[in-house]
Amino acid sequence: MRRDNQSSVSKFLLLRLPIQPEQQGMYYALFLGMYLTTVLGNLLIILLIRLDSRLHTPMYFFLSHLALTDISFSSVTAPKMLMNMLTHTQSISYAGCISQDFFFLLFGGLDSFLLTSMAYDRYVAICHPLHYTRIMSQNLCFLLVVVSWVLSFANALLHTLLLARLSFLRGNTLPHFFCDLSALLKLSSSDTTVNQLAILIVGSVVITLPFICILVSYGHIGATILRKPSIKGICKALSTCGSHLSVVSLYYGAIIGLYFVPSSGNTNDKDVIVSVLYCLVTHMLNPFIYSLRNRDMKGALRNILSRTKNSM
Repeated sequence: MRRDNQSSVSKFLLLRLPIQPEQQGMYYALFLGMYLTTVLGNLLIILLIRLDSRLHTPMYFFLSHLALTDISFSSVTAPKMLMNMLTHTQSISYAGCISQDFFFLLFGGLDSFLLTSMAYDRYVAICHPLHYTRIMSQNLCFLLVVVSWVLSFANALLHTLLLARLSFLRGNTLPHFFCDLSALLKLSSSDTTVNQLAILIVGSVVITLPFICILVSYGHIGATILRKPSIKGICKALSTCGSHLSVVSLYYGAIIGLYFVPSSGNTNDKDVIVSVLYCLVTHMLNPFIYSLRNRDMKGALRNILSRTKNSM
């Protein structure tokens, strides 16, 4: 079915961030710095894991994929937002909007599944240390990543196909800085019951179920530590799980704040601000969390710097 029979719009207008015109330059520099930090920081994580053989373990295998996903996720929204701020334009084509929504859902779901895989890895490492090598085999790690990609792709494709069948006769102005699915559904003049049902059912698989799995994993980890409490055991658990828990808290905290916490006052402004936190700040902080709280990553960075210095 042709798209022009379904929608009368060829482009959407993205309302800018709730920023005063005289502050545009300052915020542009801030967001550009955050985006570059996200890209370079996560590239550094991938490079360190690639170059240091001591980091060729299941946990860092998942971390390298998470870092790549963070770069991709931020790149879905940030470049377009920065370009609009620089050129003072607000438009995005219909195809560009649908594509942006697809990749936003793809990498958002992939983040969720990779964090779950990392939680399972920590559960096996602490609760079944003697069987860790056998359970977390290379084949299982590869399978978990492939399944994460397949499920995320299926989720994004389903929502995108359902979105493409909607009409937008009420207007083409989105009160957001990117093509957010919920904003598009509110703008649509078609019946969105099927879309809402898909969000409820599939969202449970992509967001809620992984979150429950993470909670269960850490519940078992906590119970294992409490069975034989010791300062050494607690310190070891914190050193291996602290970084992951921090990232999980940031990721799901932003999602809960954006989609589950009712807001009073200016709802659109709140949604936009939390979306910036979800799209930029969370993924920018991940490299700092894993580099500052992780001795292996700090050791790998020192080795690379030392090797570079000696070769000069």
